[in-house]
Amino acid sequence: MEKSRLNREIWGVVIGLTALLIALSLLSYDGRDRSLNTPSGTLDTHNWGGFVGAFLSDILLQGLGLPSFLLPIFLCIGAAQLFRANYRGFSLTKTTGYTTLLVSVAVLLSIFIDSENARETGGIVGGFLKESVLVPLFGRISATLIAFVTFLLSLMLVTQNSLLDFLNQAKKNFAELSKSVVPAVKKRVQALKEKREKRKGENTKKERRDYIPPPIVLKEEVKEEAVKKTSKKPSVPQEQFKLPEIGKGYKLPPAELLDPSDGEQFKIDKETLHANSLILQKKLADFGVEGEVVAVRPGPVITMYEFKPAPGVKVRRIVTLSDDLAMALRAVSVRILAPIPGESVVGIEIPNPRRETVFLRQVIESEAYQSSDSKITLALGKDIGGSPFVTDLARMPHLLVAGATGTGKSVSINAMILSILFKCTPQDVHFIMIDPKMLELTVYEDIPHLLVPVVTDPKKAAAALFWAMDEMDRRYRLMRDKGARNIDNYNRTLEREGTIKKSVIELTEPQSAEEDTDVGGSLDQDAPLVHEKLPRIVIIIDELADLMLTVGRDIEEYITRLAQKARAAGIHLILATQRPSVDVITGLIKANFPARISFQVTSRVDSRTILDSIGAEKLLGSGDLLYLPPGTARVTRVHGAFVSDQEVRKVMKFIKQQAQPNYRTEVFDVKKDVEAAVADEEHDEMYDQAVAIVTETQQASISMIQRRLRVGYNRAARMIEQMERDGVVGPPDGAKPREVYARRIEA
Repeated sequence: MEKSRLNREIWGVVIGLTALLIALSLLSYDGRDRSLNTPSGTLDTHNWGGFVGAFLSDILLQGLGLPSFLLPIFLCIGAAQLFRANYRGFSLTKTTGYTTLLVSVAVLLSIFIDSENARETGGIVGGFLKESVLVPLFGRISATLIAFVTFLLSLMLVTQNSLLDFLNQAKKNFAELSKSVVPAVKKRVQALKEKREKRKGENTKKERRDYIPPPIVLKEEVKEEAVKKTSKKPSVPQEQFKLPEIGKGYKLPPAELLDPSDGEQFKIDKETLHANSLILQKKLADFGVEGEVVAVRPGPVITMYEFKPAPGVKVRRIVTLSDDLAMALRAVSVRILAPIPGESVVGIEIPNPRRETVFLRQVIESEAYQSSDSKITLALGKDIGGSPFVTDLARMPHLLVAGATGTGKSVSINAMILSILFKCTPQDVHFIMIDPKMLELTVYEDIPHLLVPVVTDPKKAAAALFWAMDEMDRRYRLMRDKGARNIDNYNRTLEREGTIKKSVIELTEPQSAEEDTDVGGSLDQDAPLVHEKLPRIVIIIDELADLMLTVGRDIEEYITRLAQKARAAGIHLILATQRPSVDVITGLIKANFPARISFQVTSRVDSRTILDSIGAEKLLGSGDLLYLPPGTARVTRVHGAFVSDQEVRKVMKFIKQQAQPNYRTEVFDVKKDVEAAVADEEHDEMYDQAVAIVTETQQASISMIQRRLRVGYNRAARMIEQMERDGVVGPPDGAKPREVYARRIEA
């Protein structure tokens, strides 16, 4: 056998096995498996391709959707070509045709199938080309025509046949098929007509327009009644918020500082609900979707109609009718949940004519919040049925929040902070608040829970996150010394041993600098360990996009390391951004934040970026959100709790009157000390010459230092960075050259 033919057959076997592996992985895909988009999935892999197959199938289905099943077929065709004796070599034309065929099919599926899951349509590639390129530029009809023509052209490239030959062959085959099939079909249809005529009579099916649905069964939530009863009795004492005094009289803020409910609960009468259900059923029937509304769940903002489709009706057909239903019901938007988890019905969420405001006090006073054992319980709002919705930040353990401007993102951040402050003393939790916009978080300045003043400078923000990493490492050394696996076990161990260094904090006077440096011991690894009760640390970044633009590389590295390791150390991150694009929410950050919240966004692409599914673009705004809990792909719709700026100021005033902040100044110095120590160890003997060149020319660039001193790029870059630390030159300013601060020294 010739050597070239042997090599071709070896490659043919390799490509064939690869195609088989991809096919098995796609056919056995399981969303519960751990993968790139589900980093917290189950440990047991259900995919036939194992761990590699789970990752491979998830990437293909997320990227290309259903057309990814064509990939192993194309690979098998290519492998078969390698075994042919008349093989003519690699064909760039056919390869381009196969690639274009995959993309065109993905776009067509995205146009014709409107699904919340990218895996059921054309994936991210098809969705992006449809939503961001074709439809905005050409419109839906022209976009469909362009995608179809591209599909035909790719078929011509793959088959190497002209379109005319293809049509002639199809016409010939159709004619031959008609000669044999049409007579048989006519005979069968005539037999069915005769059989149907005999059965006509009492069992004749009524016309669709005469169909009257059964009475609507309203499912009322038990928890909603309990909340309404408590809201009518504001005089009930809230003892959960009046715990024993800490230190010299610190008291948790009472719920009475928040505004009570306005008492206006707009209820939709049953006649209106029944009329809407009739319209819903008739509109679906007009599109060939038979079924009935079996129940209605009215809520404070939306009403969910539970629609049970008739046998044989595909759920996917219902999902594509959301815009038509919105027009028929004169609603702003309609969101379809198909199906409702655990039930054999489809949920159709329609906004109420008047929405009820969800006040934070209602959630704070609820049994769900008061009975929660976690100190960092987040009061998010109410679910679609009106029941209070709370979650535990410790179990997340980090949260990613995204939403367009004016959709309620900042109000929700305030509600999260207040829900923690209503449960925690300055001993229980410390905050690091980073607010590059200098607007949202400044109201929390000078509260005793802050480790440092509210950070507005991006460089100080990077320094604070760098300190948090060192603090995380220090806590792990303390826990290892006591044999504890997490911060709760560590604190319980100290309580049993009675070795807590400081059990009461001074609230009337701040600690001195000497006492402050002794708290918790030094961050130096060689320093002796000082065991103390460790509070949880919550780091809140209000606008991640600003930080990523200025100090993106450092911020991404610090956030990723904290998100990966800080859970057991009791350090938690809450990141918020109004621009959920891939350059802000990078894949590395997204993989380490399984818990996410999305408010209303502008496009489906943004919704997929934050939630891995569409739906956030159909939210109503003003606090309406979708919550993706960790370890699952099912989103939950929540109506966010409203808290006004006046309420926030009242709570802050109550807290500030009791205690003063004890800022730790070393938070911003740790990064500088480490960089200075590294700089001292790596001092370059040519550094002084580089400084002289920069001051003489009044220009600071890495390339100039390379040429003048004949050194490598990395060495010249380190010299420029050292000059920035020493104050010789300024920071980089985009495309502009660095500003030189130092002047030439005349001899």
